[in-house]
Amino acid sequence: MKIYSNLITYFLISIFLVSCGGDKSESNIDAGLTQAEGGKYYGGVFRINESEYIKNLFPHNITDAYSYRVASQIYEGLFKFDPETLEVSKGLVENYEVDESGTIYKFELKKGVLFHDNPCFPGGKGREMKATDVKYCFTKLCTKSINNQNFAIFQEILKGADTYYKASSGNKTPDFEVEGIRITGEYTFELELIEPNSLITVNLARPACFIYPREAEEKYGVDMRINAVGTGPFSLDASDVDEDISIILKKNPNYHQKDEFGNQLPFLDAVSIQFIKDKKTELFEFRKGNLDMIYRLPTEYIIEILEETMPGANGEYSQFQLQRSPEMMTQFLTLYNQSGVFKNKNVRKAFNFAIDRTKILDFVLNGEGYAPGNHGITPPVFSNYDIESINGYSLNIDSARYYLNKAGYREGRGFPKLQFLLNAEGERNTNVAVEIQKQLKDHLNVDVELQILPFAQLLEKSYGGNYNMLRAAWVADFPSPENFLWIFSSKDVPNSLEEASYPNVARYINSDFDRHYENALKAKSIAEANELFKKAEIQLMEDAPVIILWYDEGYRLVQSYVKSFPNNPMQYRDLGSVYFEEAETL
Repeated sequence: MKIYSNLITYFLISIFLVSCGGDKSESNIDAGLTQAEGGKYYGGVFRINESEYIKNLFPHNITDAYSYRVASQIYEGLFKFDPETLEVSKGLVENYEVDESGTIYKFELKKGVLFHDNPCFPGGKGREMKATDVKYCFTKLCTKSINNQNFAIFQEILKGADTYYKASSGNKTPDFEVEGIRITGEYTFELELIEPNSLITVNLARPACFIYPREAEEKYGVDMRINAVGTGPFSLDASDVDEDISIILKKNPNYHQKDEFGNQLPFLDAVSIQFIKDKKTELFEFRKGNLDMIYRLPTEYIIEILEETMPGANGEYSQFQLQRSPEMMTQFLTLYNQSGVFKNKNVRKAFNFAIDRTKILDFVLNGEGYAPGNHGITPPVFSNYDIESINGYSLNIDSARYYLNKAGYREGRGFPKLQFLLNAEGERNTNVAVEIQKQLKDHLNVDVELQILPFAQLLEKSYGGNYNMLRAAWVADFPSPENFLWIFSSKDVPNSLEEASYPNVARYINSDFDRHYENALKAKSIAEANELFKKAEIQLMEDAPVIILWYDEGYRLVQSYVKSFPNNPMQYRDLGSVYFEEAETL
């Protein structure tokens, strides 16, 4: 495995202590911590695991949670989320103001922010980020390209964005600029919207709007998927990427942020990310002290872990922090709406009524989830959005068979065998898929064949529409119901079945849904927007383009010495503020 040479000593010490039965808290401390202000410490390598390998770290191509969690340590946007409250706060922006029309935003960038040192710069030294960098990145976000999956951030929102995008088709470079992006000074610029948009600052905090230097794209091109150059607390060198095995992020010594005590961030020397797919193996490595956090637990260990982390418990897991909370995440099955059997809404309804979601949650997952998916796509984590008023589906075998008969497949006769695509993510997804396979056979007399694929292949097939049904999940990259309904807007669904479709991989099209959704985006208040989003979601569930399985609850086990690492419903992580506590205080 390729790693930074100055980390080799640390890892050898760590491995030696663990192999000799040393406590993991000692191995991190013995790597050398130094005192900071406010009772905090510098030093240590934060070691985490992701169950799936990253797909792409280039901001305009980030479409999955695994890549987002890595990229958000490297890049920054104009705004960011508070990891504790998920409220939007200033990132690269020092100040901003909005005119009376609500359409012109004037920004002043923070001065002295440097891009990471990287060979793409003369002498390898990172230069200062300026307004021209923002203009470059946002113009590229308005450019039609195979390297841009996120134009929807500005589509029909930023003035001139749609015109520029259309003109850039066929790898053309338009001879004009995006009208709504204007440089007004070395550190100042304006964005002009078509009309007021209450979510614009939220959108500017999303990964598609991370800022990177022109030099990196000119040097690396499509290889920016692993050659990531940003302004964040940690940097990445492609030599420290061992594909499908590990990634090492190194401390950015020139980072511009400080904490409330004046400490220069980040505290950690590095972040080591492993890609262990088997959850039991991951838990074993955590228990040995080779990982500092585990997100999602092996199903068969959940009850034991819950019991041993209760107050006053004295077991193997009592020494760790168990963090759990409802998540902005929904687990579901996507049904391909444009061709095949699922083009028929009656078939989609039949499958929805045939699934026992409560059984899956209680017996297959051992309760590792917040609630069965009996309502809409939006999880029950937004206090100002009532999902109880959205009627979804629950097990009703009579209704399931009624709709299948109505579709012309009485008692399942003549129904084709379907492929059910999924990624394993340990054994959790596979166990759920096997139960769904059994329920569909028992309740509808239809057969589905499971096909387990690497996550990147699953995404590729979903974009291309090369599936019947597939396992999916959506993790919000900003806290709003809009983020869940966005993936069913039809404005980006191509006319040809041969073209890729993202984010609407179901290729669901309904004009009433689109009308409610678009009107919600133009609303003058969050309350008004949510009422319109609700109407769109009611229409969505009536059409049943997906099967909602359950709303997730995040379980994390964290080593006791890890501090300033709050859990949140979005699994948004800012490792720039994380530090290790000294052994004596444990």
